[in-house]
Amino acid sequence: MPKADVVIVGMGWTGSIAARELAAEGLRVVGLERGGFRDTASDFPAPNVLDELKYSLRGALFQDLSRDALTFRNSPNEAALPMRRLGAFLLGEGLGGAGVHWNGQHFRFLPADFQMLSHNKQRYGDGAITDDMTIQDWGVTYEDMEPHYDRFEYLCGTSGKAGNLRGEIQEGGNPFEGARAREYPTPPMEMGLVQQRFMEGARKLGLKPYPQPSSNLSQDYTNPDGAQMQACTYCGHCERFGCYNWSKASPLTTVLPVALRNPNFELRLGSRVTRVELTPDKKHATGVVYVDALGRETRQPADMVLLCAFQIHNVRLMLLSGIGTPYDPATGQGQVGRNFSYQTVATARAFFEKERFNQFAGAGALGAIVDEFNGDNFDHGPHGFIGGGYIIGQNTGLRPIEQRVLPADSPRWGMAWKQANNKWYDHNVNVGVHAGSTSRRQNYISLDPTYTDDLGLPLARMTFDFSPNDLRMRSFMLARAEEIARAMNPDIVNTSAPPVPASVVPYQTTHICGGAIMGTDPSNSAVNKRLQSWDVPNVFSIGASAFPQNAGYNPTNTVGALTYLSLQGIKEGYLKNPGRLIDM
Repeated sequence: MPKADVVIVGMGWTGSIAARELAAEGLRVVGLERGGFRDTASDFPAPNVLDELKYSLRGALFQDLSRDALTFRNSPNEAALPMRRLGAFLLGEGLGGAGVHWNGQHFRFLPADFQMLSHNKQRYGDGAITDDMTIQDWGVTYEDMEPHYDRFEYLCGTSGKAGNLRGEIQEGGNPFEGARAREYPTPPMEMGLVQQRFMEGARKLGLKPYPQPSSNLSQDYTNPDGAQMQACTYCGHCERFGCYNWSKASPLTTVLPVALRNPNFELRLGSRVTRVELTPDKKHATGVVYVDALGRETRQPADMVLLCAFQIHNVRLMLLSGIGTPYDPATGQGQVGRNFSYQTVATARAFFEKERFNQFAGAGALGAIVDEFNGDNFDHGPHGFIGGGYIIGQNTGLRPIEQRVLPADSPRWGMAWKQANNKWYDHNVNVGVHAGSTSRRQNYISLDPTYTDDLGLPLARMTFDFSPNDLRMRSFMLARAEEIARAMNPDIVNTSAPPVPASVVPYQTTHICGGAIMGTDPSNSAVNKRLQSWDVPNVFSIGASAFPQNAGYNPTNTVGALTYLSLQGIKEGYLKNPGRLIDM
């Protein structure tokens, strides 16, 4: 194909933002997306999109594992087996990527999250970092990220209440957040009965609940690019679904329409990239090779390659292409694949015999939060772990297949099971724990030596288990969630958590991170603080693959902010000295 200035692999949040920004600079940009075209009006009209069986259970918006899967194991001495059904996390496929089926939960990481290693050593001493941990600082600070967080929030129209405005604590917001330059673009969503009862229980315990930052918009909004969105109708079909009402910020509703109108940008769908082509010395990329929608192997030459696919796909492409040195857990050497991390979750469920909560009026990011136990907002010294997370009272809808929940001692089938469903449906509240994940030496991404995709390429192999630190943190957090649940005066409280050893069967979060992490030195990172490969400077790996470890919050806002941080470096640094490492 004719040479482009930039080729982008993957057209989710990161690729869409990159296409809009770089095409506006006058560069010829080609965007390659493995899936098909999507548009709100044609693909997600109501009531068709409110189909729980199609989208939630059968995963119409997710990656087709019959063609391209991944393998999983808990430790390096085990044989990995392929995933045949998405469970623990949900990989997207198609224009907009996972940004189409996300919930809209839109948090900023805490200032201490970006200095996790140095901050915890300074406060708790070297002994707080156990031998198996490989956590590290990001190479950027919250202050570096703040203007990029702000820009992404205003792109999305995020609804919320500032808790720290230019250093002054604000009533009603999160008192623990880093300082922000201005208020959220739109006010918080309307809190439902679930959130009201959660906040009452939290306040009884002396906690400071606040409304969850949400990109399910509370009111009509026009973003700085002129994209128009409408107020959320609380239909309860956000996660795993596209939004029929232009109310959930996604690449389709915010930034892609602008990119697609620019004649400098060309979108190619059905394009599965198989490798980045390098010069013989492996120090410069000349383009990418992909299989097009007709099954033809095609070469796209380009001066710059941006890997903007989902986390595990970015890492796999670097490994398949020979970009950087693969990580070896036995020696600790190599950077590509290192520091894979996830999220640590649990639930306290409160059941009320006589009280209903009308949870059909829900949204993906309709919640009330307490942050007293997130990051380093509390003294970890007596507890034997570092890190933390938020606790949430949330309802995302009351979809009857996926969101039926019964007390632990309920019958499992038959008439008695049906009667229990009738009794408890809409009579329970989820008090959820959403906590971070500390990277460790034996958790990593590699290429599987046995299993391949339908093109004959090795699958990505995930080696992961929860660290002792994360399990101690989870126990502590779950106990705090149970306290809040009991403060709501329910009839029954049950607690639950994902299995140990870690399993890819039950859904947990789609927040898989790391593998091509950022840093200040090639000895401890695969990319620099502008997400530029140390080894191949005209390749950038943008997304959650850059996280050195995961914080307690949902990652999308940080992914968006990192994209703008990287693009700032490209526009202000790289384009003036192409082919060289950015020094800014």
